[in-house]
Amino acid sequence: MTEFSLPEQRPVAGIVLRILAATVFAFMAAMVKIGADYGLHPIEMIFWRFAFALPPLFLWILWRPGLQIIKTRRPLAHLWRAVIGFVAMGFGYWAITLLPLAEATAISFAAPIFATLLSAVFLLERVGWHRWSAVLIGFAGVLIIMQPHDMSLPLDGLIVALISAFGVACVIITIRQISKTERALTTVFWFTLISAVGTGCIVPFFGAQHDWQGWAIMIAIAILGGTAQLLLTGSLRVAPVVVVAPFDYVQLLWAVALGWLIWSDMPSFATWCGAAIIIGSGLYTLYRERMRTRPARPVIV
Repeated sequence: MTEFSLPEQRPVAGIVLRILAATVFAFMAAMVKIGADYGLHPIEMIFWRFAFALPPLFLWILWRPGLQIIKTRRPLAHLWRAVIGFVAMGFGYWAITLLPLAEATAISFAAPIFATLLSAVFLLERVGWHRWSAVLIGFAGVLIIMQPHDMSLPLDGLIVALISAFGVACVIITIRQISKTERALTTVFWFTLISAVGTGCIVPFFGAQHDWQGWAIMIAIAILGGTAQLLLTGSLRVAPVVVVAPFDYVQLLWAVALGWLIWSDMPSFATWCGAAIIIGSGLYTLYRERMRTRPARPVIV
């Protein structure tokens, strides 16, 4: 097993990086939706997102930690992470094209709920009644957003968004295992490289000729996606996940604002209520995770 030292913890810097990451992810999602409106295929956008992001990522690795960071003893684990990551991203891009930006973003926050379920089943982690209650409440929030009684949102979009959230949960569980021996930047590099090669094999079946505007959209998606990934990785490097993860929900605020400014979409009252419930559930799950991993205080007698 490879051992590595942990960097100095700087919670404030981690929080700032996480807020910036959430903001950039929101703008990337908006560009994906703009690209879909322009006629770009999700597979094509995903391929160029990785292809354009790979060179600056490689240069960043050369400049900062060096090429030794990409060495790994777990290539199959990185391959599996890349496969499920690509599937989750593909369904996530698809969901953005089918749903309003705010609703697609809100449902994506169900990923930690699915991750709790998967950790209990596959990692055999002990999940107490507090976390099970948070899971049930979170699913209630998802149902409120989906509004099964009147189906005001397209059913295919809701199903695709849920599949994407489940895929992200699988990624969370996989990264939790990989991170025991691999650095975050190592995982990001192999995910980007494998996904670029994999999608490059199938993009000829989905690609098309584009004018400068189409290429500008795909380049923007790549720059935003790569930047957000580096900011996310940086936040985890300088602060614990339980400190920075709550600020992921800044992305929802940006999604609402961008959806309103660009497409005149305003979330319904049900979406606001469901999103608040999902966020509350996620924050409580993070709180319980922090309590579970906190060292016991010494007993003073």
